[in-house]
Amino acid sequence: MPRGDKSSYTGKQKRQARHIEEGYEDRGLSEDEAERRAWATVNKMTGGGKKSGSGVGKRANKAPARKGGKLGGRAAARRPAAARSASAKKAAKTRARRAGS
Repeated sequence: MPRGDKSSYTGKQKRQARHIEEGYEDRGLSEDEAERRAWATVNKMTGGGKKSGSGVGKRANKAPARKGGKLGGRAAARRPAAARSASAKKAAKTRARRAGS
């Protein structure tokens, strides 16, 4: 199958990709990059195109879709680098302390 051919994807997968793409565009990404990331997310969640036969499907892994919102956004970007670095160092120290006990 040539790269970019979406005929083996279900309607639901195409719809998911469209919604994810809109979200990326709202966050300021170009159309091409938003489309690329959207399809990468759908592929990661569902394991690629599913429309082939009447086989038993696999459950979707929704973690990749949740991941995007947790990475930080406008508020984190506005904080100075020193403040973000201090938070990261404090978190690392806490993790190390808790792992030791």
